[in-house]
Amino acid sequence: MTKHLVVVAGNIGVGKTSLTERMGDRLGWWTGYESVADNPYLSDFYADMRAWSFHLQVFFLGHRAEQYLEAARDARSAILDRSIYEDTYIFARALHHLGNLSERDYLAYRRLFDLVVASLPRPDLLIYLKAPVDVLIERIVRRARGMETGITTEYLSLLDSFYDEWLGSFDLCPVLTIRTDNLDYVHQPKALEIVTERISNKLSGKETVDLRGK
Repeated sequence: MTKHLVVVAGNIGVGKTSLTERMGDRLGWWTGYESVADNPYLSDFYADMRAWSFHLQVFFLGHRAEQYLEAARDARSAILDRSIYEDTYIFARALHHLGNLSERDYLAYRRLFDLVVASLPRPDLLIYLKAPVDVLIERIVRRARGMETGITTEYLSLLDSFYDEWLGSFDLCPVLTIRTDNLDYVHQPKALEIVTERISNKLSGKETVDLRGK
């Protein structure tokens, strides 16, 4: 069978981890997840974003690069919970935009990012999960992670705008957009079957429209 590298992208609370888990279980793929519980910088970052933004971004860059290389070494296809590209084009950009990452640190990080990414394999598919900001807020409140209590509608809207700009010029691999507010693959087996079929079709090169939960 053909080996694939699939990355899942999308705003906070959109359902990336849930999809990664289910695709890994259903298809027997290697799975990689975002480092949260074992992240040595996250608590310091939320306490003082200006002091720790650069450190956090460098940690995530190294962590995700290791995941890409580990996925490439594994004989199985792989699916990763968040892409390495979002670190720069979404989150580092947002930190810089909001004044929490200085121009000097932002440019230094971008140079490092470009060097690291140039040595990594390109993904075969990027799955972009999308949902309205009010739905994201509801999910974030429901899962009640302490570190996420400061996330605002304005911040999620800013990230949304950055995602639109980034994906407007993204050309490293095909993109499959999935609206997660209308397609509940967590609780509805039929919805998971639809998502699985669309992912398989996209990877096999069959023509398909973006999946928007209709």
